Amino acid sequence: MSVLIKHSIVAALKKNLLPGLVLQSFALIILLLYFFVPAAKPVFSWFNDLKEAYGFGYAFFATALFGGVIPFTYLWATGQLDPSRNVLGLLLFHCVFWGYKGMEVDAFYRLQGILFGYENTWQTLLAKVAVDQFIYTVFWVTPTVVVGLMWADYNYSFRACRQAINREFFRIKIPAIIFSNWLVWFPAIAIVYSMPKDLQIPLFNLVLCFWVLLLSVLNKKSHSVSA
Repeated sequence: MSVLIKHSIVAALKKNLLPGLVLQSFALIILLLYFFVPAAKPVFSWFNDLKEAYGFGYAFFATALFGGVIPFTYLWATGQLDPSRNVLGLLLFHCVFWGYKGMEVDAFYRLQGILFGYENTWQTLLAKVAVDQFIYTVFWVTPTVVVGLMWADYNYSFRACRQAINREFFRIKIPAIIFSNWLVWFPAIAIVYSMPKDLQIPLFNLVLCFWVLLLSVLNKKSHSVSA
């Protein structure tokens, strides 16, 4: 591993350490509320019933809301969006993009349930987390999310996006993102898989939203310091 790759990975890990710890604590609190706080049961039952009733439709609209609308609204309200961009068009892209990703994640969670079941044994959780993080995340989630968002950043230019997908993109950028995501999502995804099947997507949505918002706040602070 080259010095440049190591530097990129270390920088990404340092940047994501604090939001990662906060996010993992947030997910753990949700898990503890579900198993040990009876007063919270009606809230979980409501989300469970919605997911059970609407299936992939719930996954699409909920992930569009928590991964797209809420973080996008924060970025727009805090002036972190390029003023020259079409705000409504960009919002529509993020809603469709994250809505589709929500259905994709829902399908993957169902496949994991078919392959390994839904028991909360350490063997089941270990198998699901390993397949999720070492196969699904590495070879599909990270590349497609990065390329999709990069395409939007380049104003939907396929030519500009193709030019950015070079050797450095695969040798430095993607590995740095994967390693930093592992730091955050390994514990968080284990908590997600510990929930009943119809509560996994709702918890994933909350974690995703909180993660994007935390990174937005962190990026804003870093820009303020550098300025």
